[in-house]
Amino acid sequence: MKVIISQDSFKGTLSALEVANAMQAGIMEVDQSIHTVMLPVADGGEGTLESLIMATDGQYFSAQVLDPLGREIVAKYGVLGDNVTCVIEMAQASGIVLLQDNEKNPQRASTYGTGQLIKAALDQGFRKFIIGIGGSATNDAGIGMLKALGLQFRKEDGSLIDDGVSALLELAIIDSSCLDSRLAEAQFTIACDVDNPFIGEQGATAIFGPQKGVKEHQIAYFDNCLKQFADIVEEQYGIRLHDLKGAGAAGGIGGAFIAFLNSSFSAGIDIVMDAIRLKQHIEGAQFVITGEGKSDRQTLHGKAPLGIAKAARLANAQAILLSGNIDDIDKPALYTYFSVVESLVDNKVSVQQAMQEPYECIRLKTKKIFENLLQKSSSS
Repeated sequence: MKVIISQDSFKGTLSALEVANAMQAGIMEVDQSIHTVMLPVADGGEGTLESLIMATDGQYFSAQVLDPLGREIVAKYGVLGDNVTCVIEMAQASGIVLLQDNEKNPQRASTYGTGQLIKAALDQGFRKFIIGIGGSATNDAGIGMLKALGLQFRKEDGSLIDDGVSALLELAIIDSSCLDSRLAEAQFTIACDVDNPFIGEQGATAIFGPQKGVKEHQIAYFDNCLKQFADIVEEQYGIRLHDLKGAGAAGGIGGAFIAFLNSSFSAGIDIVMDAIRLKQHIEGAQFVITGEGKSDRQTLHGKAPLGIAKAARLANAQAILLSGNIDDIDKPALYTYFSVVESLVDNKVSVQQAMQEPYECIRLKTKKIFENLLQKSSSS
């Protein structure tokens, strides 16, 4: 029997690789003759860099950058095994994981560090990029990143606007005269699993702002700041970001890539699956087990487990979903794509226990799943 282990991280507990190790341990306890292939994945957010570098035998680089609040940190980026394609994970420099809950500050939080990572990669000679933009702490329309790359944002009198999202209300002129000239030679593939517009009821601020610290009464204000940026972009460059799908990704940095960098968007899981050659590895497999921290009906809108399940179906393999938590109300929809749907949290395991002992919970639940599968197989 061949089993593919290809799951996302369980955010807040284990990385994708650590989850894979726990799943493999559970399978081996059932039958050591089972052939397992570990291919951890991500969908453009935290863990995308690790998945791509590990799967392609790539290498890491590091650079000193500013975190969302302007503190100096060392962030990683990498190059795939082809030694050509550079991978940058926005979360490394501008991620919400870099902040404590009481530090969330959408007014100050900047993507400047992400721009610094791109600049460091340009210095290394890279011109082909995969950028994972999930897990951001920012709602700054990507202006921090653009500033780091040389773009200048000016008031009506020609002076530079201040830092912070509120300063966008004074934006009158976008000056590209100092934009890094090497960007003209660069190509960016943006790994993203959302298609929200830049502003409005489904835009960057309304949908994702609250998790970054935007209060409900502030949403209209922040949205207006982003609207001013979009208005100036349309006025100067003829590019309308306001209702453009994907422009609202990661606090509007999607729009910044569309307007000023040579960028195309792709579902993060599709990029990762291609890089790890999942379709080739899945040939001859009977089962594919995948999962994430929490699965619900939103999982069926471009998240990593859905991509894995679709690949399994094409290869006539059964897809198994084991996630940290799945509400009963969401299970019927998930059974559309998965033959087994299991949650670590159940009537015997609490949320607290699953968070405190994730490796053991994953190992034991995986063991139980495969014991049941083999039992059904032998009795049929």
